[in-house]
Amino acid sequence: MKIIVVGSGVVGASSAYQLVKSGHEVILIDKEHKGAATAAGAGIVCPWVSSVKDDDWYRIAKGGAQFYPRLIDQLKNDGEENVGYKKVGALCISSDPDELHTIEKEINDKYENAPEIGDVQRLTAKEACELFPPLNAQLEAIFISGAARVDGKLLRDAMIRAAKKHGAKVLHGEASLIKEQDVVTGVKFHHETIHADTVLIAAGAWASALLEPIGIDVKVEPQRGQIAHIKLPDADTSNWPVVLPESSHYMLAFDDSRVVAGATRETGSGFDYQATVGGINEVLTNALTVAPGLANGTIQEVRIGFRPMGPDVLPLLGTFDSVKRVVVATGLGASGLTMGPYVGALAASIAEGKKVDVDLTAYRPERG
Repeated sequence: MKIIVVGSGVVGASSAYQLVKSGHEVILIDKEHKGAATAAGAGIVCPWVSSVKDDDWYRIAKGGAQFYPRLIDQLKNDGEENVGYKKVGALCISSDPDELHTIEKEINDKYENAPEIGDVQRLTAKEACELFPPLNAQLEAIFISGAARVDGKLLRDAMIRAAKKHGAKVLHGEASLIKEQDVVTGVKFHHETIHADTVLIAAGAWASALLEPIGIDVKVEPQRGQIAHIKLPDADTSNWPVVLPESSHYMLAFDDSRVVAGATRETGSGFDYQATVGGINEVLTNALTVAPGLANGTIQEVRIGFRPMGPDVLPLLGTFDSVKRVVVATGLGASGLTMGPYVGALAASIAEGKKVDVDLTAYRPERG
């Protein structure tokens, strides 16, 4: 089959990679929008602790955590070592012992069906600070060894390089869909018509603009996220765990003496690509409350990304009744780097006509 994938974020890159490895002719097209969520994002793979209490969301998020080791092995076999993924564990922190007890019980209840959780330990404030030195000395924690961090840009780039090694073609520019009667037959790219057996739309927050001209209405809108990168000179941050407070904010560290603190959730932002005083203040205030030891760090940069938000917490994944030979995978919201590679693999299977091991009913892309 000849399959066009529109959008080269973590979902589209994963789809293209899986499809080309399965022997299909793959063309990956991306307009390289400012504010693409994958390039801005610092991801956390720890779906066993979340404020989202939805079985369908958890099914995909847990599948995402289970999928990562397989994906990383595939990439290593293709010579990709710099993949931006590392299992460093996570600290769920709180000043309330009862809250930590509830978290610990919730995780242990999930362990039988998710052994990838790893070891679960209750830590004193001192023990938590030994793992993440800038942490507030009053905060105790639950440590989950199976959690991981992800650099979205590095992972995406590794998947695209690997896909190209297998013969995928990558084009940079704007594509528009071609529909003949009720069938998508390909795309217009610059002044060229490119025909395909299937077109897979993985364009994140821009998916609705691609689909609207062919009469498909998907409820996806951008939500701006601002995320601060803080440099800690001379600190070895390479093995620091992810930090998960009780709020929607978080912290994680990378190998280059850098801590990432995020992120705002600015619904209704549109595609307004700017760092704001209020947004940066929100991020840094939350970060310093949880980790006052970051105060002597320097602001390296503030990244801005537009999360694709659907009508609820679930991804938009699947095909349409009204138009044939088009697949959509978007709407992952704040869970993009947790479940993105797995959703991309599911979308690839749908595009090539394979049966997937997930009931897709709850993720219908035309729901509103």
